[in-house]
Amino acid sequence: MAVTALVGASVRRKEDPRLITGSSTYTDDLVLPGMLHACFLRTPYAHARIRSIKTERAKALEGVVAVFTGKDLKDALKPIPCAWQIPNAELKVPDYPPMAVDKVRYTGDIVAVTVATDRYVARDALELIEVEYEPLPVVVDMEKAVKPGTPLVHDNVPNNVCFDWKLSGGDVSKAFAEAEVVVKERFVNQRLIPNAIEMRGALAQYSSATGELTVWMTSQNPHVHRLLLSMGLGIPEHKLRVIAPEVGGGFGSKIHLYPGEVIVSLLSMKLGRPVKWFEDRHENYVGTTHGRDHIQYVELAAKKDGTILGLRVKVYANMGAYLSTVAPGIPTILFGFILPGAYTIRNVECEVFGVLTNTTPVDAYRGAGRPEASFITERLVDILAHKIGMDPAELRLKNFIPPEAFPYQIATGLTYDSGNYPRALKRAMEMIGYDELRKEQVSLRKKGKLLGIGISSYVEICGLAPSKVARATGFGLGLYESCTIRVHPTGKVSVFTGASPHGQGEETTFAQLVAEELGIPIDDVEVVHGDTALTPFGLGTYGSRTTPVAGGSIALGARKIKDKAGKIAAHLLEAREEDMVFEKGRFFVRGTPARAKTIQEIALSAYTAENLPPGIEPGLETTTFYDPENFVFPFGAHICAVDIDPETGEVKIRRYVAVDDCGRVINPMIVDGQVHGGLAQGLAQALWEEAVYDENGNLVTGSLAEYAVPTALELPKFELDRTETPSPHNPIGAKGVGETGTIASPQAVVNAAVDALAHLGVTHIDMPLKAERIWKILRQSGATK
Repeated sequence: MAVTALVGASVRRKEDPRLITGSSTYTDDLVLPGMLHACFLRTPYAHARIRSIKTERAKALEGVVAVFTGKDLKDALKPIPCAWQIPNAELKVPDYPPMAVDKVRYTGDIVAVTVATDRYVARDALELIEVEYEPLPVVVDMEKAVKPGTPLVHDNVPNNVCFDWKLSGGDVSKAFAEAEVVVKERFVNQRLIPNAIEMRGALAQYSSATGELTVWMTSQNPHVHRLLLSMGLGIPEHKLRVIAPEVGGGFGSKIHLYPGEVIVSLLSMKLGRPVKWFEDRHENYVGTTHGRDHIQYVELAAKKDGTILGLRVKVYANMGAYLSTVAPGIPTILFGFILPGAYTIRNVECEVFGVLTNTTPVDAYRGAGRPEASFITERLVDILAHKIGMDPAELRLKNFIPPEAFPYQIATGLTYDSGNYPRALKRAMEMIGYDELRKEQVSLRKKGKLLGIGISSYVEICGLAPSKVARATGFGLGLYESCTIRVHPTGKVSVFTGASPHGQGEETTFAQLVAEELGIPIDDVEVVHGDTALTPFGLGTYGSRTTPVAGGSIALGARKIKDKAGKIAAHLLEAREEDMVFEKGRFFVRGTPARAKTIQEIALSAYTAENLPPGIEPGLETTTFYDPENFVFPFGAHICAVDIDPETGEVKIRRYVAVDDCGRVINPMIVDGQVHGGLAQGLAQALWEEAVYDENGNLVTGSLAEYAVPTALELPKFELDRTETPSPHNPIGAKGVGETGTIASPQAVVNAAVDALAHLGVTHIDMPLKAERIWKILRQSGATK
């Protein structure tokens, strides 16, 4: 590819040829000599005492190498760590044993592991293990779980409340006392299952000769996994290598350290052979973290003219049976601080109770706290609009933070970097033909037809980064990002990033950044990631941080390369450094462009090293750590139009318009792809997906037959546009876009459905908007029989 303006161009993804031809290597594709296979026996009880485990028959099966129980390995296995210890919240972190020893606490808890020469033999051996359980009382409902006298998930966590987190800004009591209108509601933000197309797994290989352990695993953050495994297994970090091969989606579920990776690593150390384990889909459903699962009691105070005065929120957040790696920070730090949304709400109060139940642990899922917060604010704005008789778009425009107010400190203490919220909403209204839709709605209602229009004006906190802030909130590490950029003697470039892309297209985005900065063809840039032995320490890919934080690191690193190259060029051209001009990969003396050195010529000179300026080291390579001064705050406006069948209650999306602002756009095609994916998952929550447990703690929606993941057939055409408001503090002006769709879309759909039924007195419907649920509402209202 010729050297052109690459940033802002829809360059085809460099990673796609290997992905779409099936030539990529995923963890489960790996086969090592002498490799064994492990399978886990998971309990069918949500809460029970283990009376005995008999493994003799399993051990006798031909091909079985070993069988272990929790008691066998308890001295070698440390508890799974919780790495986000939120302060000032009375946090209680119960031990999370990788294998249950005396008691199981959720359906899916591991009680034994079989190791065999063949995966199917290992699975057959599970059937031969005999476990005697003493069932114990189960608690699934989080509101019941906190009541006195309810069975405890952990004896050392009273009332099953593992934290009580509070946040306030302004004078909420005064705001509500002065309010002319108050709207209240109870929202359920249902539990979801991430459903990455590739499930989780690991392959561990231990060398007793060197004491080195290599673990290939499905990871969003290999360096973090290496650190946690080192802590859990007692292996020095320099003896532990973690490799994330191709990863088939994560959506947050592959951030965390799980029992499986730890156990497999220990098995390889004990048996002296490589050991692989990989989930099936049901095991993934019960053993991989879930997301969301809030019950929210919310209130909004306002004047009759629509001026919003205050917001009060009380939340019960289901954490499952154990606190997963970053679980405490999701419904608190990433939720409460962003509650004011895009509005000048100066008074906010929030309290979150973390509740333990006999269910699969809950942790980050695409959006992670931000969708739950945005849902509250955007639903309440719509409810208020209907109550005071104001158009929902007009109410938003009245309360938006004005563009000239940025940088703007909101009531919870965050400082938004930049934004133009009215411009995004007005563009979305223009695209969908908002005024005409409202007129059509009035006309259709007279005919008994139900058209609804829903708006979602969102802002999100992402680019998770500032280390001082992260540490102040109890996060276990800083949140910088790193890169090493190596220009080879021929001018080709290798970029080693501490981030760990897994489908986001960052190999292309990062290559565009470097190629643009250095003025070289994009095909001359390779991006290396996912291997702790090759890349500098980085925090990984999640929280829409990869482009703004890792990309920021890469841009700064490329500029350092360019600075050094400029010094060498000035020396070679016998000119002053300040007289050098860099343009399209060439350094030349100002005013005499014919006297020039290309970046490739300079690279070769840096390595031959016989004619370098004084004080300049040979080579052309740099390592850069970028720790941003602030988060970044993408925003946008989505509008959804739905038709509801009055006979069946089915909600059909007629049109969906999304106008997003993720700052400076590096690759528009990749941005659109990220928005599409996020929208698919957000609409799935609004209309179909829901993880359901029965009263005994059984996951009723335990497979794709019961858990409704939509296909392309069910989804509408997405109509996309964007505005571009760069982040002023980010080196490339980028803000992140990976979670936009999941943060913005659920409330847009719910707002539309409620709007369609508002004339019937409907003020709220909980997700998912199943036809049966809508039909019952219509029947109760007399709109259908």
